[in-house]
Amino acid sequence: MSPKHYSGPTLFSYGFRPFFLGATLFALCVVPVWYLIWRGDLALHSHFAPADWHIHEMIFGYGAAVVAGFLFTAVPNWTGRMPTRGWPLAALLTLWLAGRLALAGAGGLAPPLVLLIDQGFLLAVVAMIAREIMAGRNWRNLKVLLPVTLLWGANILYHAEVITQGTADTGRRLGLALLVFLIMLIGGRILPSFTRNWLAQRGAARLPVPFNRFDGVCLVVGAVALLAWVFAPYGIAAAVLGVLAALLHLARLSRWQGQATWRSPLLLMLHAAYLVIPAGFIAVGATALGLATMAAPAHLFGIGVVGGMTVAVMMRATMGHTGRELVAGRRLTASFALLLLAALARLAGDALTLGGLDGIALSALLWTLSFGLLAWRLAPWLARPRVARRAPSRASPRPAS
Repeated sequence: MSPKHYSGPTLFSYGFRPFFLGATLFALCVVPVWYLIWRGDLALHSHFAPADWHIHEMIFGYGAAVVAGFLFTAVPNWTGRMPTRGWPLAALLTLWLAGRLALAGAGGLAPPLVLLIDQGFLLAVVAMIAREIMAGRNWRNLKVLLPVTLLWGANILYHAEVITQGTADTGRRLGLALLVFLIMLIGGRILPSFTRNWLAQRGAARLPVPFNRFDGVCLVVGAVALLAWVFAPYGIAAAVLGVLAALLHLARLSRWQGQATWRSPLLLMLHAAYLVIPAGFIAVGATALGLATMAAPAHLFGIGVVGGMTVAVMMRATMGHTGRELVAGRRLTASFALLLLAALARLAGDALTLGGLDGIALSALLWTLSFGLLAWRLAPWLARPRVARRAPSRASPRPAS
């Protein structure tokens, strides 16, 4: 839907623009800052312990911004209404930035006031999206608001744990689990749809299996496995459910014909990011059995699933909504590859040494390089007006999506 009769700044003409740009630049800066804090070279003036600040900002800073950008872009397509734009988006971005500053200790605010400021962003997102869905009478998509509302609650829980216990525990895993569930829910819709369209254009005989009861079973078992990891990560239920969810989601992914998309890096990225979900569930089972540390599922889910899928979606959505051809190119393909390597390096941790860097340092470097490339390509597109896409000539090859 084109933003007709809008004369304000391009950045606030569509929901994906400010929040994809904000998320990309934030991810580019926050991990190097965290690495310096972790090394002891930089002090954090916050009531959050350094590790709690780092985890919180990746989930409720970066992750929440991408969720907002996606929803404010998708909802107009669902409802047929004009997109939210102008001062409401600017105010919402300001609220998100205020949360980031408050968490970092700006102004030396008391913990309850930091909580009040930070929770306001997701609460506003839920309220604004609910208003649009109800105004458009698009009742079936109201279900998307449930995990987003729970994410808002998880953020409050995170703050409450830090205030009352000095550190967060359940809130960490709950926030991350809700982002993973959103990816299973939304990714499980858009991924086979995009793949089907691309394969159909090329006359492929085998197409992705449409959403059916098996997908519903995968979502339910995945949700229960995530809940077991959140509330009883070292119990036998987490081990059994983690392995079962891994097998089901691997089977789910195999039905989407990802192996046929190797000519389209932009599409293959979505399949590769979803593939990390079964790996994360295996790590959940391994952690419950004492075969891995809690860092394994946390970083597979955080870097590989959330990082990988959000980067792939931001690339595709930005290209599509700014008039670019759906072709990743070398820089964006490299950006995604570096992100997956960052997940593997963080999983290896101290066991990996390369060029004098251990796995943690290497992961931080790879993540930063990934988002540096992403910002290099996406930032100009997000800040500038949409370009008119040229119709391909009959002799030109079809672009890869």
